[in-house]
Amino acid sequence: MEPVLIVLVVLVVVAFIALIKTIQVIPQASAAIVERFGRYTRTLNAGLNIVVPFIDRVRNRIDLREQVVPFPPQPVITQDNLVVNIDTVIYYQVTDPRAATYEVASYIQAIEQLTVTTLRNIIGSMDLESTLTSREVINAGLRGVLDEATGKWGIRVNRVELKAIEPPTSIQDSMEKQMRADRDKRAAILTAEGQRQAQILKAEGEKQADVLRAEGEAQAAVLRADGEAAAIRTVFEAIHDGDADQKLLAYQYLQTLPELAKGDSNKLWIIPSEVGDALKGLGGAFTGLTGNGGGVNGGAVAAPSVAQAAPAATQVPIDPASGPRPVDTDKGAARPRVDPTREYPKIDPE
Repeated sequence: MEPVLIVLVVLVVVAFIALIKTIQVIPQASAAIVERFGRYTRTLNAGLNIVVPFIDRVRNRIDLREQVVPFPPQPVITQDNLVVNIDTVIYYQVTDPRAATYEVASYIQAIEQLTVTTLRNIIGSMDLESTLTSREVINAGLRGVLDEATGKWGIRVNRVELKAIEPPTSIQDSMEKQMRADRDKRAAILTAEGQRQAQILKAEGEKQADVLRAEGEAQAAVLRADGEAAAIRTVFEAIHDGDADQKLLAYQYLQTLPELAKGDSNKLWIIPSEVGDALKGLGGAFTGLTGNGGGVNGGAVAAPSVAQAAPAATQVPIDPASGPRPVDTDKGAARPRVDPTREYPKIDPE
């Protein structure tokens, strides 16, 4: 019984192993390559698959999802003989598991080496400034070359990205100085533009202020002139309506004479020629009031007539061609300054 039992146990174990070998469960987004006696037979897709145990062999399982592979920095020489280190990232996806298994030994290593060589070819035809500012151009060039080369490997390169471009330290220092100088230049230009705009605005403001001030002064002058004209017109109309005679004008002259002598610095003042005529008429008026021998308000003493005092104040030689002569008030009496070489017309006090 014991040998039979051992045989049964062995058969059960073999059957269990055969069952395990027969049933192959492939996860989603994966594929498996099946070889029979070392030769490719078929590709197992996702799900439950049956193979012949001990005859069919699953060689490897391949992930069909998009993969991301970063490559270490690679030194690349630019057209202007500067060495830069460039980090690249490749986004790829296996589209044909059979080709990815049998067309290339290691597609990851093949993609890396192809990326390095292609990158050196592209960067070698560009200078440093173009390399730093043309990432999209470099990415498109890399992707085109890689996609064309990896197509027969059953791999599709979806994207190629340059993660970092590191120029030499000395070049970085020079670039920082240049950028700092450019920023200072832009700041100086902006400051100058701001000052220029401020001066322009200030000048325009002063111009407008001067214009408004001049307009205000002009309007004020016009209003003053209108006011003076209205005042003169009113006075003239009042005089015209009041029918002023010679006596009123003479009285106004007498009120004006003290104003001429005001002030300590007045050494010389001029009497218009019309004052004599006005005083003569005023003297005649007072003479008419007192000429009958009667006193003022019935008094016995007669008031001195203005006509008697007028000659002392008005007997001024007058040249009809030159007008009134100046009178010296510092001597205590109103004596005219007479030119001995010139003849003057005689004035009748009557």
